[in-house]
Amino acid sequence: MIDTSGSMSSIPIVALPSGENVPVLGQGTWFMGERSAHAADEAAALRLGLDLGMTLIDTAEMYADGGAEEVVADAIAGRRDDVFLVGKVLPENASRRGTIAACERSLRRLGTDHIDLYLLHWSGSHPFADTVAAFRQLQKDGKIRHWGVSNLDIDEMEEIVALPEGGACATDQVLYNLTRRGIEFDLLPWCRKRRMPVMAYSPIEQGRMLGHPALKAVGARHDATPTQVALAWLLRQDGLIVIPKAADPRHVRENRAALSVALTPEDLSVLDKAFPPPARKRPLEIL
Repeated sequence: MIDTSGSMSSIPIVALPSGENVPVLGQGTWFMGERSAHAADEAAALRLGLDLGMTLIDTAEMYADGGAEEVVADAIAGRRDDVFLVGKVLPENASRRGTIAACERSLRRLGTDHIDLYLLHWSGSHPFADTVAAFRQLQKDGKIRHWGVSNLDIDEMEEIVALPEGGACATDQVLYNLTRRGIEFDLLPWCRKRRMPVMAYSPIEQGRMLGHPALKAVGARHDATPTQVALAWLLRQDGLIVIPKAADPRHVRENRAALSVALTPEDLSVLDKAFPPPARKRPLEIL
């Protein structure tokens, strides 16, 4: 039986390019904050995750038009120093001036004076150079500590790192799970070569993959759930940060316990057969 008690002692860490360590298993907040009646339960789930050592929380101004940030504010109240907080700016706001204004709005909703890692949510019409210049200004002003990007493929990542300050990019947050393995062909090796962690969002494909027989079969060998198998498949890899969203205490504990699932070579073979790795370049997938 997989332990679901959630001991904090064994969450592995991964280093950002700056050398700062963060937990490899964090918490997502997409779809939180959309209904005020659920906000208190969502914040309580995040607090439980913090108690279990999942101290990285990922959010964005887009989520529920700021509502998710308000849920996070409730969850981290009184324990901000324990949290590594990730936020995102929408591409339409990502001009030099607009990025700074968006960050300040997020800070107010989050009830904090700084965001630990601030990301461009996806590419838009504003030049990367302007967005990165705003990130650098926010760093100088103490409003963010690190910056990165999200939903950028390898050609855009090359543009980012070619900028004068581009080498400071801390991460690329992308869609990655067993059903979305395209980044393994080029983007993931590219990031690993530069020791830039990849953040994997929607690691269980918002639940759509969980009925697959291969996940059930592997889970049965470990007395684990399909969710835990899907997360364990990601968590076993170097240079990944995995951010499942859970608003139910049972799911929070289930996610945390995925760290106890040790997949075997036989398990990995079964999963590769069911979810084949890419044999060629694929366009970056986005949800």
